[in-house]
Amino acid sequence: MTVDVGEFALLVLAGLGAGLVGATAGLASLVSYPALLAVGLPPVVANMTNTVAMLGTTAGAATGARPELSGQLRRLLPLCVITTAGGACGGVLLLAGPADSFTAVVPWLIGGASLVLMAGPRLRRLAERRAHRGIGPGTGIAAFLAGVYGGYFGAAAGVLMLALLMTVWDQSLARTNAAKNIATGCANLVAAAVFAVTGDVCWPAAIALCLGSVGGSWLGSVVVRYLPATPLRIAIGLGGLTLAVVLGWQAYRT
Repeated sequence: MTVDVGEFALLVLAGLGAGLVGATAGLASLVSYPALLAVGLPPVVANMTNTVAMLGTTAGAATGARPELSGQLRRLLPLCVITTAGGACGGVLLLAGPADSFTAVVPWLIGGASLVLMAGPRLRRLAERRAHRGIGPGTGIAAFLAGVYGGYFGAAAGVLMLALLMTVWDQSLARTNAAKNIATGCANLVAAAVFAVTGDVCWPAAIALCLGSVGGSWLGSVVVRYLPATPLRIAIGLGGLTLAVVLGWQAYRT
């Protein structure tokens, strides 16, 4: 499966946008996945290709957020182990399931994740009332399920992880966002490895998206220190709901 020069350039730009949005709001796939569909990739192939390409987002975000990641290694390690296991399960689940079921469930995943994003202030107020620091059994289970979701599809997995970490860690949004990028990146990494070996990845498209996402996510990790979150959160949430409606109409119209 190949892409022409124009499609390659489009995917690089989409990767730039996906990296920027992913590092700031956890919604990289809401930009990159539709771009892959637009160049003609089937839904499951597009998802596998997207998962591999978004490794660039993790790399760029980690580089841009080094100050925010300082001092977080000790509690990030167990979290990353949990999300890595979840990502592996999600990747296997995608490969084992029929393509039709994936097409049918994607609109619901995107719509649900977008609603979680729109509920961000409520979750933040909850975090202010529950300032825990560890990873208890409930948090571990929730992180595992977020990892499964990230390995299976990934759109807005960062939003779910950010919402979870905000309820258990008492620190700034920028530091929690940096931790979120690493935790979801671990889930993405193991799923990408599964797809690279056993899946049907469109490598030219993956390379194009990855190139753009590295720069976009680095920039996003810097911007999130200063960007007002509310306008971005509302715009991306509404965009995600619109995408969910469009994909749902396409999936269920026949």
